[in-house]
Order: sequence, then C-alpha cells, then structure tokens
Amino acid sequence: MTVAILASDLVKSYTPGLRALDGVSLQVTSGEVLVVMGPSGSGKSTLIRTFNGLETLDSGELDVLGVRLDAAHEERQVRAIRRRVGMVFQQFNLFPHLSILENITLAPIKVQKRSKPDAAARAIALLDQMGIGEQAHKFPAQLSGGQQQRVAIARALALDPEVMLFDEPTSALDPERVKEVLDAMRQLAKRGMTMVVVTHELGFAREVADRVMFMDQGQVVETSDPQTFFTSAREERSRRFLSQMM
Repeated sequence: MTVAILASDLVKSYTPGLRALDGVSLQVTSGEVLVVMGPSGSGKSTLIRTFNGLETLDSGELDVLGVRLDAAHEERQVRAIRRRVGMVFQQFNLFPHLSILENITLAPIKVQKRSKPDAAARAIALLDQMGIGEQAHKFPAQLSGGQQQRVAIARALALDPEVMLFDEPTSALDPERVKEVLDAMRQLAKRGMTMVVVTHELGFAREVADRVMFMDQGQVVETSDPQTFFTSAREERSRRFLSQMM
C-alpha cells in the first residue's frame, strides 16, 4: 500500500513548556479514512493543520505525498502540498461577494490556469455530487450552513486533491444540517478518497473510519479499528472519553 502521510515524533509548542503536539507519530495509507478524536485542546486541529503547512513544526519529520515538511521547510514545499491536499474547516470561509460557482472556480482558474468553461463544468459536476447543483448561481448568504459547508467541500475537490483534510467540519452547523455534510463525506470515502477527519461525530467514525486515533494532551493515546475502539478501547482515558460522549 502507498503511504500518503507519514509523521514521526512531531512536536509543536505555542508557549514554553506546553506542547500542543508531543511526539506524535502516525501513518495514513492511500484510500484510508483516519478519524482523529479527543477532547478539546488535545492537539487534533494542530496536527491536521501541519499536514498542509498551516502549522509549522518545532521538531519531527512529516512526509505528505512524498513532500517532506519539517521545522526548516520552505514555502515552495508548502505550495507543492497544497496543490495536492484539500482542506475543509469548521467555518466555511466562502467569499460572500462571489456566487457559489465563482467561489468554486476561482482557484482552478487562478492556480491551475484552467479555462473558465472547463472550471465551470467541473464545479457544476461537483455541486451535483454534493446534491446542491441548483445552488450554483446563488450567493453564500442565500444558503443554509449545511449547504455552505458542502460548497466548501466542492471547492476543495475542484483542485482534484489526492488527500482531503476535515477539521471538525460539522461543529459550526445546526444539528439538522449535520447529516447532509456527513453524507457528502461518506460518498467521498466510498469513492476511495484518502481522508483525515477530526470530528466528534461518533456515528460517522463507527461507519466510515478505517481507523480511529484518539489523542489527549498532545499525544496519541491509542489507534485502532472502529469496532475495537468503540466496544473495547484499550486505554482508560479513551474509555472515559467515550463514556462522556455517549
């Protein structure tokens, strides 16, 4: 199997003596869905943001799709990764003054130099895939939160990434809008997209994850398949977390 992400002993501190990442090591293979769970402040978001250079490292080694990122990485390395890795955030970050179609086609036209007709056709296909093809000519404010997040997913997919990162993509949504975003992510997983997902959605993790990684205090507590994690987690800290979530 091809390794998409390989991390070794990642360390990141925001303040002296307090490590957001404290020796994190992991491997993600192509086509795998890794769900990262843990309490607030455990380092989940910091970790996933290192995978596309949004967070720098203090030490450790990180290889993403054959591109190495470490404490001394250069901007060109980050750019190389971002062309191949898509990311969806808690907030939708859509441009309010642009239509949905324009939001999705902006990067393919500017970054990849695609023609407007080609970019538009791809955008419409992605919106149809997300179940919101009829929203193409509306503006973000005219859409629900769930629809806007699906637009954000389509926008990330428009660059044809090899890996998709999701940083708590449903945490800003009303409960009734969560399912439509998770359904879109399920479809991506079925198509074989390599995904790293930070989420508290236990049902999604049970159903879609190939592996669940639990973090606390900047460290990996345990990693296992969903069946093992949710029915017989090895570590007491994991079991305590699950008892509070269920």
